[in-house]
Amino acid sequence: MELPQNKVELVRRGNKVVYDTGDRIVKVFNVSKAESDVFNEALNLARIQETGIRVPKILEVSKSEEGWALATEKVQGTTLAERMKADKKNVDEYLEQFVRLQLEVNGHTAPLLNRQRDKYARMINGLTEIDATTRYELLIRLDGMKVENRVCHGDFNPSNVIVGDDGLLYVCDWAHATQGSPAADAAMTYLLFALEDLALADKYLIMFCKMADMPMQVVRRWTSIVAASELARHRDAKEEEFLRGWIDVAEYQ
Repeated sequence: MELPQNKVELVRRGNKVVYDTGDRIVKVFNVSKAESDVFNEALNLARIQETGIRVPKILEVSKSEEGWALATEKVQGTTLAERMKADKKNVDEYLEQFVRLQLEVNGHTAPLLNRQRDKYARMINGLTEIDATTRYELLIRLDGMKVENRVCHGDFNPSNVIVGDDGLLYVCDWAHATQGSPAADAAMTYLLFALEDLALADKYLIMFCKMADMPMQVVRRWTSIVAASELARHRDAKEEEFLRGWIDVAEYQ
């Protein structure tokens, strides 16, 4: 893949850089990103497209001068995060749109996606940041959770939702997609909100549980499992401290 000289860098994070090339969004990975992970993300997106969920369509996976690159169509619009930041008086309205979209996504199935509980078990088993006793307790809790097979985004937050110029909502960045429990997906979203704004996170969780008709305790029980799995991503020190705080909670009421 040849990237144009006039490409615009949108974000640089960890092992990737995201560019706007005019009619495409191109995610370029450095050498620390395993090739299998690049192709798995492309495969996730292809499988999600087949469900009918509105996503930027995948266009190409190939090598560029900077590394492996994944190109998708550019959806004209703004992210929901940008709208929430610019129009704070209507945050509740945007949050309701966000939750409705998440529930719409969770309403689908994609039988060929990786299994959520297998992914969490693998990540927790590989942790060196917590002791064997804590890992064991987390894995026992994971084993006791209800087995489900709904589409879960795994990183569902307002920056990954595009409000298109056509008025429709599109969901991007499916690198962490699995089939599993919507409650676990909500637990991940709660933690992402809480990293920035605990009050907004609590508001999200109340709204999600009400709209999903789901007991809040179910999401809370998933939170320690999800927090532990996120530690395996080797986040920065502040985020690791935050995640450890959720793992230390022995039981949720």
